[in-house]
Amino acid sequence: MLRKIRVSFAVLFFVLITLLFLDFTGTVHTWFGWMAKIQFLPALLALNLGVVVLLVLLTFIFGRIYCSVVCPLGVFQDIISWMAGKRKKNRFRYSKVVSWLRYGVLGIFVVALIAGVGSLVALLAPYSSYGRIASNLFQPVYMWGNNLLALLAERADSYAFYSVNVWMKSLPTFMVAIVSFVVIAVLAWRAGRTYCNTICPVGTVLGFIARYSWLKPVIDSSKCVNCNLCARNCKASCIDVKEHQIDYSRCVACMDCIGKCHKGAIRYIHPSGERVKKTDDRVTGEQIDRARRSFFTATAVLAATAAMKAQEKKVDGGLAVIEDKKIPDRATSLTPPGSLSARHFAQHCTACQLCVSVCPNEVLRPATGLMKLMQPDMSYERGYCRPECTKCAEVCPAGAISPITPADKSAIQIGHAVWIKENCVPLTDGVECGNCARHCPTGAIQMVASEPDSPDSLKIPVVNTERCIGCGACENLCPARPFSAIYVEGHLAHKII
Repeated sequence: MLRKIRVSFAVLFFVLITLLFLDFTGTVHTWFGWMAKIQFLPALLALNLGVVVLLVLLTFIFGRIYCSVVCPLGVFQDIISWMAGKRKKNRFRYSKVVSWLRYGVLGIFVVALIAGVGSLVALLAPYSSYGRIASNLFQPVYMWGNNLLALLAERADSYAFYSVNVWMKSLPTFMVAIVSFVVIAVLAWRAGRTYCNTICPVGTVLGFIARYSWLKPVIDSSKCVNCNLCARNCKASCIDVKEHQIDYSRCVACMDCIGKCHKGAIRYIHPSGERVKKTDDRVTGEQIDRARRSFFTATAVLAATAAMKAQEKKVDGGLAVIEDKKIPDRATSLTPPGSLSARHFAQHCTACQLCVSVCPNEVLRPATGLMKLMQPDMSYERGYCRPECTKCAEVCPAGAISPITPADKSAIQIGHAVWIKENCVPLTDGVECGNCARHCPTGAIQMVASEPDSPDSLKIPVVNTERCIGCGACENLCPARPFSAIYVEGHLAHKII
Protein backbone atom coordinates (compact mmCIF):
# COMPACT_ATOMS: atom_id res chain seq x y z
CA MET A 1 0.00 0.00 0.00
CA LEU A 2 2.80 2.43 0.87
CA ARG A 3 4.44 1.80 -2.48
CA LYS A 4 1.18 2.36 -4.36
CA ILE A 5 0.61 5.66 -2.57
CA ARG A 6 4.16 6.79 -3.31
CA VAL A 7 3.92 5.82 -6.98
CA SER A 8 0.55 7.57 -7.38
CA PHE A 9 1.86 10.86 -6.01
CA ALA A 10 5.11 10.55 -7.96
CA VAL A 11 3.27 10.06 -11.27
CA LEU A 12 0.97 12.99 -10.51
CA PHE A 13 3.86 15.33 -9.75
CA PHE A 14 5.89 14.13 -12.73
CA VAL A 15 3.09 14.56 -15.26
CA LEU A 16 2.07 18.00 -14.04
CA ILE A 17 5.63 19.33 -13.79
CA THR A 18 6.37 18.02 -17.28
CA LEU A 19 3.26 19.80 -18.56
CA LEU A 20 4.62 23.05 -17.13
CA PHE A 21 7.43 22.82 -19.69
CA LEU A 22 5.26 21.55 -22.55
CA ASP A 23 2.30 23.92 -22.21
CA PHE A 24 2.72 27.06 -24.32
CA THR A 25 -0.69 28.55 -23.45
CA GLY A 26 -0.03 29.25 -19.76
CA THR A 27 -3.11 27.31 -18.66
CA VAL A 28 -1.24 24.68 -16.65
CA HIS A 29 0.86 27.33 -14.89
CA THR A 30 -2.25 29.02 -13.57
CA TRP A 31 -3.15 25.97 -11.52
CA PHE A 32 0.08 24.06 -10.97
CA GLY A 33 2.88 26.63 -11.23
CA TRP A 34 3.48 26.14 -7.49
CA MET A 35 4.97 22.71 -8.24
CA ALA A 36 8.04 24.36 -9.77
CA LYS A 37 8.40 26.64 -6.75
CA ILE A 38 8.61 23.77 -4.24
CA GLN A 39 11.72 22.32 -5.89
CA PHE A 40 14.63 22.43 -3.41
CA LEU A 41 17.26 24.58 -5.14
CA PRO A 42 14.85 27.12 -6.72
CA ALA A 43 13.16 27.54 -3.32
CA LEU A 44 16.54 28.06 -1.66
CA LEU A 45 17.68 30.66 -4.20
CA ALA A 46 14.32 32.43 -4.02
CA LEU A 47 14.64 32.52 -0.20
CA ASN A 48 11.33 30.68 0.14
CA LEU A 49 12.30 29.61 3.63
CA GLY A 50 8.89 28.10 4.31
CA VAL A 51 9.32 25.66 1.42
CA VAL A 52 12.93 24.84 2.37
CA VAL A 53 11.99 24.22 6.00
CA LEU A 54 9.03 22.07 4.92
CA LEU A 55 11.23 19.91 2.66
CA VAL A 56 13.84 19.51 5.39
CA LEU A 57 11.16 18.55 7.94
CA LEU A 58 9.63 16.04 5.53
CA THR A 59 13.08 14.50 5.09
CA PHE A 60 13.63 14.38 8.86
CA ILE A 61 10.30 12.57 9.26
CA PHE A 62 9.93 10.36 6.19
CA GLY A 63 13.38 10.22 4.59
CA ARG A 64 14.12 11.22 1.01
CA ILE A 65 10.53 11.33 -0.25
CA TYR A 66 11.40 14.57 -2.06
CA CYS A 67 13.71 12.54 -4.31
CA SER A 68 11.15 9.80 -4.95
CA VAL A 69 7.98 11.93 -5.28
CA VAL A 70 8.60 15.64 -5.88
CA CYS A 71 11.82 15.77 -7.93
CA PRO A 72 10.97 15.21 -11.64
CA LEU A 73 14.48 14.00 -12.46
CA GLY A 74 14.24 11.34 -9.74
CA VAL A 75 10.88 10.10 -11.03
CA PHE A 76 12.25 10.17 -14.58
CA GLN A 77 15.03 7.81 -13.50
CA ASP A 78 12.46 5.55 -11.84
CA ILE A 79 10.52 5.35 -15.10
CA ILE A 80 13.65 4.38 -17.06
CA SER A 81 14.60 1.86 -14.35
CA TRP A 82 11.08 0.40 -14.38
CA MET A 83 11.27 -0.07 -18.16
CA ALA A 84 14.64 -1.81 -17.80
CA GLY A 85 13.17 -4.02 -15.09
CA LYS A 86 10.64 -5.38 -17.57
CA ARG A 87 13.51 -7.03 -19.44
CA LYS A 88 15.53 -8.21 -16.47
CA LYS A 89 14.09 -8.65 -12.99
CA ASN A 90 15.99 -8.72 -9.69
CA ARG A 91 18.91 -6.94 -11.37
CA PHE A 92 20.31 -4.75 -8.58
CA ARG A 93 22.81 -5.58 -5.87
CA TYR A 94 24.30 -3.83 -2.87
CA SER A 95 27.23 -1.51 -3.52
CA LYS A 96 29.26 0.58 -1.13
CA VAL A 97 28.78 4.33 -1.04
CA VAL A 98 31.28 6.46 -2.98
CA SER A 99 31.54 9.27 -0.42
CA TRP A 100 34.46 11.09 -2.02
CA LEU A 101 32.54 11.52 -5.27
CA ARG A 102 29.31 12.61 -3.59
CA TYR A 103 30.87 15.24 -1.38
CA GLY A 104 33.38 16.22 -4.06
CA VAL A 105 30.56 17.10 -6.49
CA LEU A 106 28.73 18.93 -3.70
CA GLY A 107 31.87 20.94 -2.98
CA ILE A 108 32.27 21.87 -6.64
CA PHE A 109 28.60 22.85 -6.74
CA VAL A 110 28.94 25.14 -3.71
CA VAL A 111 32.09 26.77 -5.08
CA ALA A 112 30.38 27.37 -8.44
CA LEU A 113 27.38 28.88 -6.65
CA ILE A 114 29.58 31.28 -4.68
CA ALA A 115 31.73 32.17 -7.69
CA GLY A 116 28.66 32.86 -9.81
CA VAL A 117 29.45 30.20 -12.42
CA GLY A 118 25.81 29.75 -13.29
CA SER A 119 26.43 27.29 -16.12
CA LEU A 120 28.06 24.75 -13.76
CA VAL A 121 25.36 25.22 -11.13
CA ALA A 122 22.69 24.67 -13.77
CA LEU A 123 24.48 21.60 -15.08
CA LEU A 124 24.38 19.88 -11.66
CA ALA A 125 20.97 21.05 -10.37
CA PRO A 126 18.47 18.16 -10.76
CA TYR A 127 15.33 20.21 -11.45
CA SER A 128 17.18 22.32 -14.02
CA SER A 129 18.56 19.22 -15.74
CA TYR A 130 15.10 17.79 -16.19
CA GLY A 131 13.76 21.18 -17.27
CA ARG A 132 16.28 21.35 -20.11
CA ILE A 133 15.42 17.81 -21.18
CA ALA A 134 11.69 18.56 -21.19
CA SER A 135 12.06 21.97 -22.86
CA ASN A 136 14.53 20.96 -25.57
CA LEU A 137 13.55 17.34 -26.30
CA PHE A 138 9.96 16.78 -25.18
CA GLN A 139 8.40 20.16 -25.99
CA PRO A 140 9.18 20.13 -29.75
CA VAL A 141 7.48 16.73 -30.08
CA TYR A 142 4.50 18.03 -28.11
CA MET A 143 4.29 21.15 -30.32
CA TRP A 144 4.54 19.12 -33.53
CA GLY A 145 1.63 17.04 -32.28
CA ASN A 146 -0.30 20.23 -31.57
CA ASN A 147 0.42 21.54 -35.07
CA LEU A 148 -0.85 18.30 -36.59
CA LEU A 149 -4.09 18.66 -34.61
CA ALA A 150 -4.30 22.31 -35.70
CA LEU A 151 -3.99 21.26 -39.36
CA LEU A 152 -6.72 18.65 -38.99
CA ALA A 153 -8.94 21.09 -37.08
CA GLU A 154 -8.49 23.76 -39.75
CA ARG A 155 -9.66 21.36 -42.43
CA ALA A 156 -12.72 20.66 -40.31
CA ASP A 157 -13.38 24.44 -39.97
CA SER A 158 -12.52 24.32 -36.27
CA TYR A 159 -10.28 26.66 -34.29
CA ALA A 160 -9.85 24.42 -31.24
CA PHE A 161 -6.10 24.35 -31.91
CA TYR A 162 -3.68 26.86 -33.38
CA SER A 163 -0.30 26.30 -34.99
CA VAL A 164 2.88 27.37 -33.18
CA ASN A 165 6.49 27.78 -34.30
CA VAL A 166 8.97 25.01 -33.48
CA TRP A 167 12.52 26.33 -33.63
CA MET A 168 16.00 25.69 -32.30
CA LYS A 169 16.46 28.13 -29.41
CA SER A 170 20.09 27.25 -28.68
CA LEU A 171 22.28 24.55 -30.19
CA PRO A 172 24.67 24.31 -27.18
CA THR A 173 21.76 23.93 -24.74
CA PHE A 174 20.13 21.38 -27.05
CA MET A 175 23.35 19.35 -27.10
CA VAL A 176 23.65 19.59 -23.29
CA ALA A 177 20.07 18.35 -23.00
CA ILE A 178 20.80 15.37 -25.26
CA VAL A 179 23.96 14.45 -23.34
CA SER A 180 22.14 14.81 -19.99
CA PHE A 181 19.29 12.66 -21.24
CA VAL A 182 21.61 9.92 -22.50
CA VAL A 183 23.85 9.88 -19.40
CA ILE A 184 20.96 9.88 -16.92
CA ALA A 185 18.96 7.33 -18.93
CA VAL A 186 21.92 4.95 -19.28
CA LEU A 187 22.75 5.18 -15.57
CA ALA A 188 19.11 4.61 -14.63
CA TRP A 189 18.77 1.72 -17.08
CA ARG A 190 21.85 -0.02 -15.73
CA ALA A 191 21.86 0.86 -12.04
CA GLY A 192 18.71 2.75 -10.99
CA ARG A 193 19.45 5.76 -8.81
CA THR A 194 23.19 6.01 -9.43
CA TYR A 195 22.93 9.62 -10.59
CA CYS A 196 20.95 10.66 -7.50
CA ASN A 197 23.37 9.05 -5.08
CA THR A 198 26.72 9.96 -6.64
CA ILE A 199 26.28 13.21 -8.60
CA CYS A 200 23.16 15.12 -7.53
CA PRO A 201 24.10 17.77 -4.89
CA VAL A 202 20.52 18.03 -3.62
CA GLY A 203 20.45 14.26 -3.12
CA THR A 204 23.69 14.46 -1.13
CA VAL A 205 22.35 17.17 1.19
CA LEU A 206 19.01 15.45 1.74
CA GLY A 207 20.77 12.10 2.07
CA PHE A 208 22.69 13.38 5.08
CA ILE A 209 19.46 14.56 6.71
CA ALA A 210 17.79 11.23 5.91
CA ARG A 211 20.30 9.42 8.12
CA TYR A 212 18.36 10.82 11.07
CA SER A 213 14.81 10.51 9.73
CA TRP A 214 12.10 9.43 12.15
CA LEU A 215 10.59 6.77 9.88
CA LYS A 216 12.83 4.35 8.00
CA PRO A 217 12.70 0.96 6.31
CA VAL A 218 14.04 -1.35 9.05
CA ILE A 219 15.14 -4.97 8.59
CA ASP A 220 13.94 -7.41 11.26
CA SER A 221 16.82 -9.90 11.39
CA SER A 222 14.63 -12.45 13.19
CA LYS A 223 12.33 -12.69 10.15
CA CYS A 224 14.87 -12.18 7.38
CA VAL A 225 15.85 -15.39 5.54
CA ASN A 226 18.61 -13.71 3.53
CA CYS A 227 16.85 -14.34 0.24
CA ASN A 228 18.38 -11.10 -1.08
CA LEU A 229 15.16 -10.22 -2.89
CA CYS A 230 15.00 -6.77 -1.28
CA ALA A 231 18.57 -5.90 -2.29
CA ARG A 232 18.03 -7.10 -5.84
CA ASN A 233 15.07 -4.76 -6.19
CA CYS A 234 16.64 -1.75 -4.45
CA LYS A 235 17.24 0.86 -7.15
CA ALA A 236 19.50 2.78 -4.74
CA SER A 237 21.69 -0.31 -4.14
CA CYS A 238 21.74 0.55 -0.45
CA ILE A 239 20.56 -2.70 1.26
CA ASP A 240 23.27 -4.91 2.74
CA VAL A 241 21.44 -8.17 3.46
CA LYS A 242 24.48 -9.87 5.02
CA GLU A 243 24.70 -7.20 7.70
CA HIS A 244 20.95 -6.51 7.77
CA GLN A 245 21.69 -2.83 7.21
CA ILE A 246 20.31 -0.08 4.99
CA ASP A 247 22.32 2.99 3.99
CA TYR A 248 19.69 5.63 4.74
CA SER A 249 21.71 8.40 3.08
CA ARG A 250 21.05 6.70 -0.26
CA CYS A 251 17.60 5.24 0.43
CA VAL A 252 14.95 7.27 -1.43
CA ALA A 253 12.00 5.75 0.46
CA CYS A 254 10.56 4.15 -2.67
CA MET A 255 9.11 1.25 -0.62
CA ASP A 256 10.06 -1.31 -3.29
CA CYS A 257 11.88 -3.46 -0.76
CA ILE A 258 8.81 -3.62 1.49
CA GLY A 259 6.64 -4.73 -1.40
CA LYS A 260 9.10 -7.43 -2.47
CA CYS A 261 9.72 -8.98 0.97
CA HIS A 262 7.44 -12.04 1.37
CA LYS A 263 8.37 -12.56 5.00
CA GLY A 264 7.43 -9.13 6.29
CA ALA A 265 11.01 -8.65 7.44
CA ILE A 266 11.15 -5.00 6.32
CA ARG A 267 8.86 -2.43 7.88
CA TYR A 268 8.66 1.34 7.50
CA ILE A 269 8.79 2.33 11.16
CA HIS A 270 10.73 4.32 13.73
CA PRO A 271 13.65 2.10 14.79
CA SER A 272 13.73 0.96 18.42
CA GLY A 273 16.33 2.36 20.78
CA GLU A 274 18.28 -0.87 20.57
CA ARG A 275 18.27 -0.84 16.79
CA VAL A 276 19.32 2.80 16.68
CA LYS A 277 22.15 2.13 19.10
CA LYS A 278 23.26 -0.90 17.11
CA THR A 279 23.16 0.99 13.85
CA ASP A 280 24.97 3.98 15.31
CA ASP A 281 27.76 1.69 16.51
CA ARG A 282 28.23 0.50 12.97
CA VAL A 283 28.31 3.92 11.31
CA THR A 284 30.21 5.97 13.88
CA GLY A 285 33.80 6.81 13.21
CA GLU A 286 35.85 9.04 11.01
CA GLN A 287 33.61 8.66 7.93
CA ILE A 288 30.47 9.97 9.61
CA ASP A 289 32.45 12.82 11.22
CA ARG A 290 33.74 13.89 7.83
CA ALA A 291 30.27 13.62 6.32
CA ARG A 292 28.76 15.68 9.14
CA ARG A 293 31.34 18.43 8.78
CA SER A 294 30.93 18.47 5.00
CA PHE A 295 27.17 18.73 5.28
CA PHE A 296 27.08 21.57 7.78
CA THR A 297 29.76 23.48 5.88
CA ALA A 298 27.93 23.09 2.58
CA THR A 299 24.55 23.98 4.09
CA ALA A 300 25.92 27.10 5.76
CA VAL A 301 27.55 28.28 2.54
CA LEU A 302 24.42 27.58 0.50
CA ALA A 303 22.25 29.51 2.96
CA ALA A 304 24.67 32.45 3.08
CA THR A 305 24.95 32.55 -0.70
CA ALA A 306 21.18 32.46 -1.14
CA ALA A 307 20.69 35.20 1.42
CA MET A 308 23.22 37.46 -0.37
CA LYS A 309 21.91 36.77 -3.82
CA ALA A 310 18.93 35.64 -2.39
CA GLN A 311 4.57 38.08 -32.92
CA GLU A 312 6.87 37.95 -35.70
CA LYS A 313 6.71 40.09 -38.90
CA LYS A 314 8.77 39.40 -41.97
CA VAL A 315 8.98 42.88 -43.53
CA ASP A 316 7.04 46.11 -43.46
CA GLY A 317 5.65 47.37 -46.71
CA GLY A 318 8.16 45.46 -48.80
CA LEU A 319 10.94 47.89 -47.95
CA ALA A 320 13.60 45.21 -47.54
CA VAL A 321 14.50 41.80 -48.85
CA ILE A 322 12.92 38.93 -46.92
CA GLU A 323 15.93 37.73 -45.00
CA ASP A 324 16.42 36.39 -41.50
CA LYS A 325 17.71 38.91 -39.02
CA LYS A 326 21.02 38.45 -37.27
CA ILE A 327 21.69 39.06 -33.59
CA PRO A 328 23.45 42.39 -33.03
CA ASP A 329 26.65 42.51 -31.04
CA ARG A 330 25.38 43.90 -27.73
CA ALA A 331 27.97 45.20 -25.29
CA THR A 332 25.58 44.28 -22.44
CA SER A 333 23.09 41.45 -22.76
CA LEU A 334 19.42 41.91 -21.95
CA THR A 335 17.72 40.29 -18.97
CA PRO A 336 13.93 40.07 -18.51
CA PRO A 337 11.97 42.80 -16.72
CA GLY A 338 11.73 41.89 -13.05
CA SER A 339 15.24 40.42 -12.91
CA LEU A 340 16.53 43.66 -11.30
CA SER A 341 20.06 43.37 -12.70
CA ALA A 342 22.36 41.13 -14.70
CA ARG A 343 24.18 40.14 -11.51
CA HIS A 344 21.00 39.26 -9.60
CA PHE A 345 19.69 37.28 -12.54
CA ALA A 346 22.90 35.30 -13.03
CA GLN A 347 23.15 34.45 -9.32
CA HIS A 348 19.56 33.23 -8.93
CA CYS A 349 18.75 31.62 -12.28
CA THR A 350 19.04 27.82 -12.36
CA ALA A 351 18.62 27.65 -16.16
CA CYS A 352 15.59 25.37 -15.88
CA GLN A 353 14.23 26.83 -19.18
CA LEU A 354 10.71 27.26 -17.80
CA CYS A 355 10.56 30.93 -18.80
CA VAL A 356 11.98 30.05 -22.24
CA SER A 357 9.25 27.45 -22.70
CA VAL A 358 6.38 29.82 -21.90
CA CYS A 359 7.61 32.98 -23.67
CA PRO A 360 4.86 33.61 -26.27
CA ASN A 361 6.92 36.16 -28.22
CA GLU A 362 9.99 33.93 -28.75
CA VAL A 363 12.21 36.55 -27.14
CA LEU A 364 13.87 34.35 -24.53
CA ARG A 365 16.42 31.76 -25.55
CA PRO A 366 19.32 30.05 -23.70
CA ALA A 367 22.57 32.01 -23.71
CA THR A 368 25.63 30.56 -25.44
CA GLY A 369 28.36 32.34 -23.45
CA LEU A 370 30.43 30.13 -21.17
CA MET A 371 29.73 31.97 -17.89
CA LYS A 372 25.97 32.18 -18.54
CA LEU A 373 25.58 29.06 -20.65
CA MET A 374 21.94 27.86 -20.71
CA GLN A 375 20.65 30.82 -18.68
CA PRO A 376 17.96 32.76 -20.58
CA ASP A 377 19.00 35.67 -22.76
CA MET A 378 16.80 38.14 -24.64
CA SER A 379 16.97 38.87 -28.35
CA TYR A 380 14.47 40.36 -30.77
CA GLU A 381 14.93 38.61 -34.11
CA ARG A 382 11.68 36.64 -33.82
CA GLY A 383 9.56 38.95 -31.69
CA TYR A 384 9.72 41.66 -29.06
CA CYS A 385 8.97 41.84 -25.34
CA ARG A 386 5.39 43.06 -25.32
CA PRO A 387 4.61 45.42 -22.39
CA GLU A 388 1.44 43.51 -21.49
CA CYS A 389 3.16 40.11 -21.18
CA THR A 390 4.51 38.97 -17.78
CA LYS A 391 4.67 35.21 -18.38
CA CYS A 392 8.34 34.76 -17.45
CA ALA A 393 7.87 36.61 -14.14
CA GLU A 394 4.83 34.47 -13.33
CA VAL A 395 6.58 31.12 -13.76
CA CYS A 396 10.13 31.72 -12.43
CA PRO A 397 10.55 29.46 -9.36
CA ALA A 398 13.97 30.66 -8.23
CA GLY A 399 13.37 34.38 -7.73
CA ALA A 400 15.61 35.29 -10.68
CA ILE A 401 12.62 37.15 -12.17
CA SER A 402 10.43 38.82 -9.56
CA PRO A 403 6.64 38.90 -10.08
CA ILE A 404 5.56 42.11 -11.79
CA THR A 405 2.35 43.54 -13.23
CA PRO A 406 1.99 44.93 -16.77
CA ALA A 407 1.95 48.42 -15.24
CA ASP A 408 5.24 47.69 -13.47
CA LYS A 409 6.75 46.35 -16.66
CA SER A 410 5.92 49.49 -18.63
CA ALA A 411 8.03 51.49 -16.18
CA ILE A 412 11.06 49.16 -16.07
CA GLN A 413 13.96 50.13 -18.32
CA ILE A 414 16.00 47.02 -19.17
CA GLY A 415 17.95 48.80 -21.91
CA HIS A 416 17.75 51.58 -24.48
CA ALA A 417 17.56 51.74 -28.26
CA VAL A 418 20.62 52.70 -30.32
CA TRP A 419 20.31 53.98 -33.91
CA ILE A 420 22.76 52.75 -36.57
CA LYS A 421 22.88 55.37 -39.30
CA GLU A 422 24.56 53.13 -41.88
CA ASN A 423 21.66 50.62 -41.84
CA CYS A 424 18.68 52.98 -41.86
CA VAL A 425 16.38 52.50 -44.86
CA PRO A 426 15.64 56.21 -45.56
CA LEU A 427 19.38 56.85 -45.92
CA THR A 428 20.35 53.62 -47.70
CA ASP A 429 17.35 53.30 -50.05
CA GLY A 430 16.06 56.86 -50.14
CA VAL A 431 12.49 55.98 -49.12
CA GLU A 432 10.29 56.90 -46.16
CA CYS A 433 10.04 54.41 -43.29
CA GLY A 434 9.33 55.39 -39.68
CA ASN A 435 8.51 51.83 -38.62
CA CYS A 436 10.41 52.15 -35.35
CA ALA A 437 8.61 55.33 -34.26
CA ARG A 438 5.24 54.01 -35.38
CA HIS A 439 5.45 50.90 -33.20
CA CYS A 440 7.26 52.26 -30.13
CA PRO A 441 4.85 51.67 -27.18
CA THR A 442 6.36 54.45 -25.05
CA GLY A 443 6.76 57.13 -27.73
CA ALA A 444 10.50 57.17 -27.14
CA ILE A 445 11.31 57.49 -30.88
CA GLN A 446 10.57 60.58 -32.95
CA MET A 447 11.16 61.08 -36.66
CA VAL A 448 13.06 64.24 -37.59
CA ALA A 449 14.38 65.65 -40.83
CA SER A 450 17.64 64.06 -41.92
CA GLU A 451 18.81 67.49 -43.05
CA PRO A 452 18.09 70.13 -40.37
CA ASP A 453 18.01 72.94 -42.92
CA SER A 454 15.51 71.10 -45.11
CA PRO A 455 12.20 70.22 -43.34
CA ASP A 456 11.03 68.23 -46.37
CA SER A 457 14.03 65.88 -46.33
CA LEU A 458 13.61 62.19 -45.47
CA LYS A 459 12.90 61.56 -41.81
CA ILE A 460 15.27 59.60 -39.54
CA PRO A 461 14.66 58.37 -35.98
CA VAL A 462 15.87 60.05 -32.80
CA VAL A 463 15.75 58.05 -29.56
CA ASN A 464 14.80 59.54 -26.21
CA THR A 465 16.75 57.18 -23.94
CA GLU A 466 14.94 58.48 -20.86
CA ARG A 467 11.61 57.13 -22.14
CA CYS A 468 12.84 53.95 -23.85
CA ILE A 469 12.21 50.76 -21.85
CA GLY A 470 14.16 48.41 -24.14
CA CYS A 471 11.18 46.31 -25.24
CA GLY A 472 12.73 45.74 -28.69
CA ALA A 473 9.67 46.62 -30.81
CA CYS A 474 11.80 48.96 -32.90
CA GLU A 475 14.56 46.39 -33.40
CA ASN A 476 12.18 43.59 -34.27
CA LEU A 477 10.01 45.57 -36.70
CA CYS A 478 12.83 47.43 -38.45
CA PRO A 479 12.81 46.37 -42.13
CA ALA A 480 16.60 46.61 -42.50
CA ARG A 481 18.30 43.24 -43.08
CA PRO A 482 20.29 41.32 -41.92
CA PHE A 483 21.03 43.80 -39.11
CA SER A 484 18.40 46.24 -37.89
CA ALA A 485 19.08 49.95 -38.15
CA ILE A 486 18.09 50.25 -34.51
CA TYR A 487 18.85 47.80 -31.73
CA VAL A 488 18.58 47.62 -27.94
CA GLU A 489 21.62 47.83 -25.70
CA GLY A 490 21.13 46.23 -22.29
CA HIS A 491 21.60 47.77 -18.84
CA LEU A 492 23.57 46.03 -16.10
CA ALA A 493 21.03 47.30 -13.55
CA HIS A 494 17.41 47.98 -14.46
CA LYS A 495 15.88 51.41 -13.89
CA ILE A 496 12.39 52.60 -13.03
CA ILE A 497 11.27 55.43 -15.29
